[in-house]
Amino acid sequence: MHDRAPSRRTLLTATAALAAAATTGAVTPATAAIDHDRLRRLLSRMSLEEKVGQLFVMRVYGHSATAPDQADIDANLKEIGVRTAAELVARYHVGGIIYFAWAHNTRDPHQIAALSNGIQRAGLAQPTPLPLLISTDQEHGIVARVGEPATLVPGAMALGAGGSHADARKAARIAGAELAALGIRQNYAPVADVNVNPANPVIGVRSFGADPRAVAGLVAAQVRGYQSAGVAATSKHFPGHGDTETDSHYGLPKIGHTREQWAELDAPPFESAIAAGIDSIMTAHIVVPALDPSEDPATLSRPILTGILREQLGYDGVVVTDSLGMQGVRTKYGDDRVPVLALKAGVDQLLNPPHLDIAWNAVLKAVKDGEITEERLDESILRILRLKAKLGLFRDPYVSDRDVDRTVGTRAHLAAADRIAESTTTLLRNDGGLLPLDRRRQPNLLVVGADPASPSGTTGPPTATLAQAFTDLGFTATALSTGTAPGTAKIDQAVAASAGKDVVVVGTYNVTAGSAQRVLVARLVATGVPVVTVALRNPYDIAQLTGQAATVATYSWTDVELRAAARVIAGRAEPRGRLPVPVQRADDPAQVLYPIGYGLTY
Repeated sequence: MHDRAPSRRTLLTATAALAAAATTGAVTPATAAIDHDRLRRLLSRMSLEEKVGQLFVMRVYGHSATAPDQADIDANLKEIGVRTAAELVARYHVGGIIYFAWAHNTRDPHQIAALSNGIQRAGLAQPTPLPLLISTDQEHGIVARVGEPATLVPGAMALGAGGSHADARKAARIAGAELAALGIRQNYAPVADVNVNPANPVIGVRSFGADPRAVAGLVAAQVRGYQSAGVAATSKHFPGHGDTETDSHYGLPKIGHTREQWAELDAPPFESAIAAGIDSIMTAHIVVPALDPSEDPATLSRPILTGILREQLGYDGVVVTDSLGMQGVRTKYGDDRVPVLALKAGVDQLLNPPHLDIAWNAVLKAVKDGEITEERLDESILRILRLKAKLGLFRDPYVSDRDVDRTVGTRAHLAAADRIAESTTTLLRNDGGLLPLDRRRQPNLLVVGADPASPSGTTGPPTATLAQAFTDLGFTATALSTGTAPGTAKIDQAVAASAGKDVVVVGTYNVTAGSAQRVLVARLVATGVPVVTVALRNPYDIAQLTGQAATVATYSWTDVELRAAARVIAGRAEPRGRLPVPVQRADDPAQVLYPIGYGLTY
């Protein structure tokens, strides 16, 4: 294994200088005690440059901390001015690194563990040896950076449909245990946004639902699940990103809620997360004029982050920005001002700035010029160091191949994910009792529809996954990918392929009024062959479709949820999911077709 961890004895020798900053005695990372005086002494030994570095969590390309592929070296040189993750740590003393699949950080479990160990080794080689907090966005569902053979559990809205706090906590505990085994100790999940706007382009099924109290309970369950596994959970996106029609990756959304509406709709899940002991909270690049009339993005708003989050809600954990490369936070101020203003607003961790040299030097200059005091810097660094100590990273930041093998993608974890997924599949329509299908009376199936790219890059495509699942259940199933925008020729091909079939299953994906997927379903319905639609992402698809005999919602298109949907359709599992959001009429949103809590059974 590349970047293999040193022996336990070597590790203890190398970290003797900072062992005092952590607990003594054999305790688990989830329960490590913190010696605050020793952390302050550690802080007093850090240079100003090291302190500034601790505030940053940065991306870096490559599968290895010291020997990435040449293309990744080139990308690092172009974007960051360093060749490798180890050089990034040595030059900028960054406090954390965020993993992305597109940065080639997450190829397979043993590689991820080796990368983590290489990064930690670089951290301990600094003048002041410091472990790093390695993070990622492993929400599950439609956002997953680590894929198979790691366990993929149902995402937030699926868990909202299941409605079980025990299942939500179990899913997070499994996910957290596997992340910890890979050296990823801060997860940017669970999403605490309440998705009250069906047109929300950036949250949607990443939310547990539209009922603030229901979302609050599931958020708390997942916080406890992740943190019991030794991973810092991160509720996002404060003060609440659930009612927007603008994607903050590309613009600056404005939330029109009054302060009273915010307290009723948006605040409860964050309050619940804080009560559950959440380790970190992520900010939103959104404008909420009722909370800050200056109309600064919340990430840069002192009234929101210090006035409301710190003082009103009493939160004293780590505050991390959403990515500083997103357009929503860059529209009003330059890249040199954004990190400084974020710190002045009350932020602790500065995530993924587009130009690290500009951001890092801007913070350093702000301290030297007196715009930010070193005492203010120390407040944030102490929060970060406390979290690292709580997670046991000073005691032992390394992971092992053995832990990977006995934790990641185990049969027990995969079986639990399958069981949880079965409880989330929601049956919305079943005309004439078409479902469950019977492999003796309806043996020949055609599976067509959208094949969106895998959230993790390791699952799907959905049509093939569903067809294989039906085949495994004793049906004869054929897959035909028609895409999210099927043309006339592809629709004609699907209609021709339906001849002689007993049932056609159509996977739909974000159907809109002008979507060609509507034409596909209508043409298939016109053949007289019974049609079952499977909403692969948004349950709102059903409001745009007519004529199908049955509809189920899966809330994601990862294999675990598609296989569960196949078992429900085939009668091997009961449909137990209930809508966690209302589905409104497409032509009259004031009318609700299917309310929260709706779901059919057999």
